[in-house]
Amino acid sequence: MPERRPDLIPAWVDDTLTPVDKLRAHQEGLRHKAVSVFVVQGREILMQRRAMGKYHTPGLWANTCCTHPMWREASDHCAVRRLEEELGLSGLHPEYRHTLEYRANVGDGLIEHEVVDVYLAHMLAPLGLAPNPAEVMETRWVDYHDLLAEVSRHPERFTPWLKIYLAEYADVIFGPELIVSSRI
Repeated sequence: MPERRPDLIPAWVDDTLTPVDKLRAHQEGLRHKAVSVFVVQGREILMQRRAMGKYHTPGLWANTCCTHPMWREASDHCAVRRLEEELGLSGLHPEYRHTLEYRANVGDGLIEHEVVDVYLAHMLAPLGLAPNPAEVMETRWVDYHDLLAEVSRHPERFTPWLKIYLAEYADVIFGPELIVSSRI
């Protein structure tokens, strides 16, 4: 079996979970595993704008961290690892919230067909944020309600998966506390 390499992700080929080159998975629209993390502080969500060097959806706003686990890597380990690699965030304890599946065109003939383990991490005290410029070009904290309004007004600024998460899965990702508090 292949070693853990970042270019090999778990994807289903002929109904068998197989290590597949990440670009191939997107070119062929193969169903594959993914991990997404939302870091929240009160009603605010830490957002990242994807670096322009990303091979799909460059320059678009996404949730705090979105990635693919390496072959044989556990999703919870991947969530913690990528928070550190993408944003320099350590000391957070992401909580598993939901597994969801979606399929979306991400431009240039590439398809995300993901089975995503979604995590929520509460930032209780300020932590040092050091975005990796190869991954992230900008970050910002956005109130949940303001984010929904902005996505509604300017959907072209956001990744397809973020729009799907907010439209179809917000209740299971964020829970009633954040959603209800944003309506007050």
